[in-house]
Amino acid sequence: MGLTKSEIFTEEQNRLSTLLKAMAHPARIAILQRILASNTCICGDLVEELGLAQPTISQHLKELKLAGIIQGTVEGVSICYCINPVTWKLLKDQLGIFFESYKGEVSCC
Repeated sequence: MGLTKSEIFTEEQNRLSTLLKAMAHPARIAILQRILASNTCICGDLVEELGLAQPTISQHLKELKLAGIIQGTVEGVSICYCINPVTWKLLKDQLGIFFESYKGEVSCC
């Protein structure tokens, strides 16, 4: 397998790619939507709501946390997760800039 040559891209491009890769699964989108809808920390009710096994949910939460999209705190015997506001703002700003860079329809294709 070849190298990705990530060193030829900017730090910003690599960071955005890492964040989007972490989000690129329907279960992770559903988890994020659930956290956003609750507007609070989520402490273990995702299994019932999403219909996925606990180990599956845990793996998806781990990936989101490793990317810095969510953060977790230990409360008793469970870990509660919420959106990491710093990373969320970065995602919002960078995606906004990316999508706004399109200037409109061009009749080249």
